[in-house]
Amino acid sequence: MIRLAACQYAIELHTTWAAYAEHLQSLCAEAVEGGAQLLLLPEYAGLVLSGQLPSEQRSDLKGSIAGIQPLIEPWLALCEGIARRWGIYLQPGSLPVLETDGRYRNRAWLFGPDGVLGYQDKLIMTRFEREQWNIAAGEGLKVFDTALGQLGILICYDNEFPLLARYLAERGADLILAPSCTDTEAGYHRVRIGAQARALENQIAVLQSPTVGMAPWSPALDENIGRAGLFVPPDYGMPSNGVIAESAELCPDGSRWLLGKVDLEEVRRVRREGQVFIRRDWPEQFDRIG
Repeated sequence: MIRLAACQYAIELHTTWAAYAEHLQSLCAEAVEGGAQLLLLPEYAGLVLSGQLPSEQRSDLKGSIAGIQPLIEPWLALCEGIARRWGIYLQPGSLPVLETDGRYRNRAWLFGPDGVLGYQDKLIMTRFEREQWNIAAGEGLKVFDTALGQLGILICYDNEFPLLARYLAERGADLILAPSCTDTEAGYHRVRIGAQARALENQIAVLQSPTVGMAPWSPALDENIGRAGLFVPPDYGMPSNGVIAESAELCPDGSRWLLGKVDLEEVRRVRREGQVFIRRDWPEQFDRIG
């Protein structure tokens, strides 16, 4: 049994590095005190760093992501320190990273008790990212081998594409982390429905963490709606609706942690002994229609 925490992360204005660092450490401490072994924050949670920029720069869509680039290294060190301090796994959300080709990628790092384990870039861009923000697609999917089990990361929109999760599942992932950022209830439900569908299709667990609240100072994160959730395949020994835990409120006042437990061996048992064998039967259908 592993203990997971997904944050409904309120986008708040922190105008100094000291204020932001205290905020992130205090927030993570809450989840650790609740017994969490793995903490997940949402897509673009790292963009809160733009609050430290001059007001005219943080209110500029493209200027804000350019301005945070010098803050990424200290942010990575802060996140690594948090993971090492408490001996936890931390996926602190994502942020835009400028690459050597002059383009930005939406990147999510994973940290463990012994330091950084690597990162996953978002592969499929939304219209906003592609048409207005010029965020470029990443390449490749990774499976991270941890003491808690093997896991993958699918950032927001990537959860709406079945073959991405299938790729991770076939390479051993039993848990997918789904950091998300959506500005409408419909957008939240698209990602949430995708997350539950990926858990059903692959007979794995999926943990979702969303942004919430209003941030008029940020043109990228101005409005945020979502619930955190922990999903598994509905089958013997699992919740009948496939929901282990879900946040009570759609948009709480401030950040809130959703704490949940999942036994990944029980998830694997469903693949071996469940009412249905969706994961096994799927390739057979491709053979029949191909």
